[in-house]
Amino acid sequence: MQPQRRFCLVLVKPSHYDDDGYVIQWMRSPIPSNSLAALYGIAQDCDERAALGADVRIEIHALDETNTRIRPKQLARMIRAAGSGMVLMVGVQSNQFPRALDLAGALRDLGIDVCIGGFHVSGVHSMLKGVDADLDRARAMGVSLFAGEAEGRLDEVLQDAMASKLKPLYNFINDLPPIEGAPIPLMAAQRALRTAGGVTSFDAGRGCPYQCSFCTIINVQGRKSRRRSPDDIEKIVRVNYAQGLRSFFITDDNFARNKDWEAILDRLIHLREVEKLNIGFIIQVDTLCYKLPNFVAKCARAGVRRVFIGLENINPQNLMGAKKKQNKITEYRQMLLAWKSARVITYAGYILGFPNDTPESIMHDIDVIKRELPVDLLEFFCLTPLPGSEDHQTLVRAGAPLDADLNRYDTNHVCTTHAKMSAEEWHRAYRMAWQRYYTTEHITTIMRRVASSGGNASNALFLITWFKGSIDFENIHPLETGFLRRKFRKDRRPGQPLEPVWRFYPRYYGETAVKLVRWGALYLRLRKIYLGIKRDPKRFAYTDLAMTPWSEDDSSGELFSSEAAKLYVGQQRRLQDIRAASGQAGVLPASARAAP
Repeated sequence: MQPQRRFCLVLVKPSHYDDDGYVIQWMRSPIPSNSLAALYGIAQDCDERAALGADVRIEIHALDETNTRIRPKQLARMIRAAGSGMVLMVGVQSNQFPRALDLAGALRDLGIDVCIGGFHVSGVHSMLKGVDADLDRARAMGVSLFAGEAEGRLDEVLQDAMASKLKPLYNFINDLPPIEGAPIPLMAAQRALRTAGGVTSFDAGRGCPYQCSFCTIINVQGRKSRRRSPDDIEKIVRVNYAQGLRSFFITDDNFARNKDWEAILDRLIHLREVEKLNIGFIIQVDTLCYKLPNFVAKCARAGVRRVFIGLENINPQNLMGAKKKQNKITEYRQMLLAWKSARVITYAGYILGFPNDTPESIMHDIDVIKRELPVDLLEFFCLTPLPGSEDHQTLVRAGAPLDADLNRYDTNHVCTTHAKMSAEEWHRAYRMAWQRYYTTEHITTIMRRVASSGGNASNALFLITWFKGSIDFENIHPLETGFLRRKFRKDRRPGQPLEPVWRFYPRYYGETAVKLVRWGALYLRLRKIYLGIKRDPKRFAYTDLAMTPWSEDDSSGELFSSEAAKLYVGQQRRLQDIRAASGQAGVLPASARAAP
């Protein structure tokens, strides 16, 4: 029987509001949403299996608000024209939840069924049993909530929506599905091309074995590793390549802990080296992955061009306090040099606001990193008690002060109190951190280091321009900054005044023109530095302390000079002595052994 009925499923990945109350949106957004791609693939599978009946076709529309304007009335017309349907908001993080509620409220007023899923809903149900004022607002609107993952569960939601009987809650947070052989994440090329560089995304695995107290991943995706098979990964790459997509962001929080990492990389190497597919990848890993035999080398051969590393901090007390025990400051330089020798650009996340931090200590530590660690791009975050994390649960139970506005929980705003810094000092330290690291002098050093190792210095130039300009010109974190900011007068947060036409448009167009000039001037200024390095015949001979491997007599630098670092090194030395005595000696950096 040929399908006679239609069900319109609109998948929406909401953005969030900037400090002026306007939706953060770009002509080209920075990072693709894997949640949107995953739900699109799952929904497509539901349609292929005729999950709503042999006579019903599911029409799927995937919209990412970071690059697409969302008009509730338009979505309502699409659904009414189909005869039935719903809006499913996917991958909604805590900072995006207020925007999701505003969109949901407008849709509910139009009589459209809405369901919201993602990290906020799942995290709150995992750690606080669903108790949350913003979830209460959603319930009061008649919005359905989805906690957990949608593989194998979306059929039920769609069938209930088809019957106009959506449940208030679909809670699968304690029943996480296997993902091997599951429908693959997929995004239509015309949607993926709305991201800078036409990047699409997929997850090779989910879950993390570590226990970082600030992390939501472990409480939403679990601590047990679940992974797609190498066959699944090859299929994902081939299907996307066939529609012209060449660049992939593997969104696993820690790809190195995927037990099939080598088999996956071998497949990707085959595609690149034997079948000559021009593919490239961005991955996320921990600081110890370089110790896995062949890991870094195979990543490079597989086409990994950029790697994000959770450096987090260089103070051992801060790392231990956050249960980030896997991060060992004695390993940082070797790890970064391993990636540099493979000509892979390194990003490192650095968290500001640990209990021992002060404005002075933060600036000091950044200076130490600049001199002693060969990281390329450093991105800063405020320590934020994200709903779904152990930190948030602890503060809620203790009745500690927390910002009531979830829109600020983007890791770029101060959301709680600090023992040694006022909120103003903390915020000022966050802003100063970017300026302290991305000086012209240090940008020159970064590009010299990349060029000396044979890396792609032109790519480093582009990324540094992006990071510096995001903060200086857009006042938005680089991970949220795309190309050419879009603003719409009526897309402002409820409670904020609607600006008159005569004020809004001249200012918006004027700001846009000024920003483009400033972006261009920054790029040209840094490109001049880049060209000077490129033309330097001695560029491969460049070296400095950060580029120097550890040696037996190396006791230079300040990385191990603080009392906390000395204590940590002493502990590591004792552990090494114990391992040596039992015949299980590890390798501790010589500088650590020589440290006082």
